[in-house]
Amino acid sequence: MSTISQQLPEQDYSRIGYSFYHDPAIYKLEQERVFRGPTWSILGLEAEIPKAGDFRVVYVGETPVVLNRDNAGQVHAFVNRCAHRGAEIVREPYGNAADHTCIYHAWCYSHQGDLLGVPFQKGVNGKGGMPPGFDISRHGLTKLRVTCWKGAIFGTFSAATEPLESYLGPMMVENLGEILSRPIRILGYQRQRIHANWKLYAENTRDAYHASLLHEFNRTFGLSRLTQRSGGYLDDRGRHTLLFQHAGSDSDSDANQAYKDNRVQRGDYMTLEDRDLVTTVREWPSGVTTRIMSLFPGGTFHQVSNCLGMRRVQTVSPDEFEVVFTIFGYQDDDDTMTRHRIKQANMVGPAGLISMEDGEALELVQRASLAEQQACAVVEMGGVGPIVSLDTRVNEIPIRGMWSYYSELMGYAAGASR
Repeated sequence: MSTISQQLPEQDYSRIGYSFYHDPAIYKLEQERVFRGPTWSILGLEAEIPKAGDFRVVYVGETPVVLNRDNAGQVHAFVNRCAHRGAEIVREPYGNAADHTCIYHAWCYSHQGDLLGVPFQKGVNGKGGMPPGFDISRHGLTKLRVTCWKGAIFGTFSAATEPLESYLGPMMVENLGEILSRPIRILGYQRQRIHANWKLYAENTRDAYHASLLHEFNRTFGLSRLTQRSGGYLDDRGRHTLLFQHAGSDSDSDANQAYKDNRVQRGDYMTLEDRDLVTTVREWPSGVTTRIMSLFPGGTFHQVSNCLGMRRVQTVSPDEFEVVFTIFGYQDDDDTMTRHRIKQANMVGPAGLISMEDGEALELVQRASLAEQQACAVVEMGGVGPIVSLDTRVNEIPIRGMWSYYSELMGYAAGASR
């Protein structure tokens, strides 16, 4: 196995070793330093747990977490593992409960994750039970720090994690804040299991270059083309990315010629019976038609035309992860807009007309790189050297930005062997 310095041979992260997608030791360290490190993970939306007692089971990395609302309306999150013998407590994916009781020995916990009661704590007839010094208050569940921001719920395991708005940075506060500026209505869910490493998906949502090459639907119907006004922007730490697009900012003839000159097949054989599927109703002053907002480590919010959604990554193993898609609109949407958003949701998810190819592409990388883990991927589109934002999607620099922050958390130094 090559060393980390050999797997990050360039100081600008323009070479990424394939062992990062396969090494079990790296995956194990990621759970500690990334997912349980000084990062904020998106846990869900307040609209998913609107009433007292509502709960959902989510994941931070591979750690199961119960997200719930208490009787005072406050949101809490704790690890879904009994403090007694380690059993899973909440077994339903979502629901409503007055408290949470472990089926194994009936230890009972509050919405806050505090231990409420232990059956036969004092034994029976003066025999057995817990020792006299047993203190219920010291045996609650492992709790996360939780911050609710504009209806989105973020959690962290680390006391050292900076305040959420500082972690998001001005770019995400502005763009994600715009998407979350109105009360949300949940429209539905999709789940996808992908047999690849979770970081390949983090790269994919930051990969401005592939959107109209892999996704023929995008370029055929003009939703995303490299000839349009667009960009790939990073926050000042390189950890979060905004990819954006303005459909209609190029001409069909110029786009056709550009893709022909670059030997990319046009999908002119495809037609649509219902053009509403690719029609954008203008909602924001900028007129932006696509925004993919990637939040390190495993969260993404998207605006694809008028389809709005949140994606959360759950890691399973070095070569497997799951993506949960939450599709939403706004509470003040009329019936016409709600139907429009649901119709456009057919463009995303595991069978989406745009994004169905992503999972297959990542699995191709995972399979092909297994036997060549000493080799490196080339990440040079957009240029090498400084990690900067560019007003083009012919650009992979956001991927290098993510790797720079990932390496900082993991304690890796790029180019250290030189």
